[in-house]
Amino acid sequence: MTPRGWALLTLAGLAVALLVAVALLVPWSRPPAPRADQLAALRELPAEQVARGRAFHGALRPAAWSALAVGLVVALLLGLTPLGGRLVELAGRPFGGHWIAQAVLGGLAVMFLADLLTLPFAAWRRTVLVRYGLSTQSWGGWAVDLLKSYAVSAVIGALVLLGFYTVIRLAPRWWWAFGAAGAAALVVVLSFVLPVLVEPVFNRFTPMEPGPLRSELTAMAARDGVPVRDVLVADASRRTSAVNAYVSGLGPTRRVVVYDTLLREAEPAEVTSVVAHELGHAKDRDVWTGTLLGALGAAAAVVSLYLIGSWTPLLRLAGVDSIAQPRAFPLLIALVTVAGLLTTPVQALVSRRIEARADAHALALTGDPATFEAMQRRLAGVNLADPDPPRWEHLWSATHPSTVERMAAARAYARESGR
Repeated sequence: MTPRGWALLTLAGLAVALLVAVALLVPWSRPPAPRADQLAALRELPAEQVARGRAFHGALRPAAWSALAVGLVVALLLGLTPLGGRLVELAGRPFGGHWIAQAVLGGLAVMFLADLLTLPFAAWRRTVLVRYGLSTQSWGGWAVDLLKSYAVSAVIGALVLLGFYTVIRLAPRWWWAFGAAGAAALVVVLSFVLPVLVEPVFNRFTPMEPGPLRSELTAMAARDGVPVRDVLVADASRRTSAVNAYVSGLGPTRRVVVYDTLLREAEPAEVTSVVAHELGHAKDRDVWTGTLLGALGAAAAVVSLYLIGSWTPLLRLAGVDSIAQPRAFPLLIALVTVAGLLTTPVQALVSRRIEARADAHALALTGDPATFEAMQRRLAGVNLADPDPPRWEHLWSATHPSTVERMAAARAYARESGR
């Protein structure tokens, strides 16, 4: 069998494995959230809060959709014309056109060009956040965070590009197989190692002061069978007024992280409700689920790029002879960008179902639907959520159930449990 035949067979196997994993690991039977309860919850929210949340998201949409459109156009322009290949060549020219220079410097140039062209929309988004009081950063602080993110992306991108094109040179006929395995391994590494390395770059973490809240959080985690090493407070207030909490790490490194803004804005019982949701993710191994799905998807993407990249008309548009050339990297980016847009609604749906299960876990763990609902109202008010967003937008990209869906789920739980 030819390498292409093996690639087709491998892609079929990865597709089946991905479908089976999605079917078995994603909670498709979501908790009840009757629409009547959603509408009742919406009516009970302060009209001013609802209007402000909707106005905020309406102000964000032009920048978000413009950035998406510009990013897509840039990716297609560089990938489906010879322009991208010329940019890669130009980046490698000071080093004699060496393949490493083209692969690493040319690849980074392509990635950062799109970022730079969409930078004005990121700045536009920040002005909206400042206008509505969600951003507490100065322009200088925002720029420093941006440079940090660029530096992290550059380091990871350079290593990936060098590894990818080294594999291609060492195994020109079978690079797709090694590349698929490498992509899957990279997803695993980034899922479990990157948060520990990157979180301290953007935030400072201090142990929560001893007291009733800390004792309650650690006791609840132990009762849930998800012991944590520590309870930390992140200095999120230097960047945002939004509230949040999360659980990161695995096994002996697992810790609960609470935003200092959450401690300032919420009642202790509401903080407990938020952390109970996050413990649900750890209890149900949602990080493992996301990592497995991401690894299978990344491996399938590499094999698909190999198969699609051998289509002559596509190569002719890009002005390259082979998808394996460093000059063809812009074509790879264009294909990945289009694939990302097409799969966004599916990824959002999977995320919403997982988040709904974590909500159900929080309700069962605390047995306090009234506090859960109060916390959702507070989250919506402080974070300026649209409590009942347009259906098309929710289906397209929402990673969490809407505020009214979560409140309705709490009411359904209260009825069923008699609380």
